[in-house]
Amino acid sequence: MSQTSHTKPKVAFVCVHNSCRSQMAEALGKHFASDVFESYSAGTERKNQINQDAVRLIKARYGINMEDTQYSKLISDIPQPDVVIFMGCNVSCPTLTAPHCENWGLDDPTGKPDAEFHAIIDQIEQKVQQLRQTLQNQKG
Repeated sequence: MSQTSHTKPKVAFVCVHNSCRSQMAEALGKHFASDVFESYSAGTERKNQINQDAVRLIKARYGINMEDTQYSKLISDIPQPDVVIFMGCNVSCPTLTAPHCENWGLDDPTGKPDAEFHAIIDQIEQKVQQLRQTLQNQKG
């Protein structure tokens, strides 16, 4: 076994406020892929709390209470990532570098109906599963 098999890559899910999309991605990363990578989320600004619609819908759908295990963090608050996932940057995209970067281009569902949240949650779940597969294949 190589030494790298002992250390899981650190994945940072990044957006500006670290209150909605990146928090949901951190929760789903932990839920679906903790065997392959470590999940973190962060932003360039902090919010007082995680988006309450995101908290409610992730709890209802997966039984995960994000407020128990997560909080709004700045990029400087997390370890240096091996993989950076930008959730959907427009004007003020955070700057963070890593050997592997992706922009998932997800719309911010904040303030929108639950159906919009469910659509974004579906996309995040699918992309987390794809990322898990990609990183697992790279490790192989």
